[in-house]
Amino acid sequence: MSFENPSVKRAQEMRDKAQELEQAAQYATDPAEQRRLTQKALHIREKSEEVNGPGSGTMDPM
Repeated sequence: MSFENPSVKRAQEMRDKAQELEQAAQYATDPAEQRRLTQKALHIREKSEEVNGPGSGTMDPM
């Protein structure tokens, strides 16, 4: 049986979204759009770490 912590799931979703934005930034042709996407990804990663700690949800401690 698996009991998933909602905050861990949310942290993973945030990291996934940040990764998607970083990939989109790599393909953006407009430098301003690249910066915007990169900054948004950074903000999401920082928020995820602020709420759940660095790397939270990446490994099961038990």
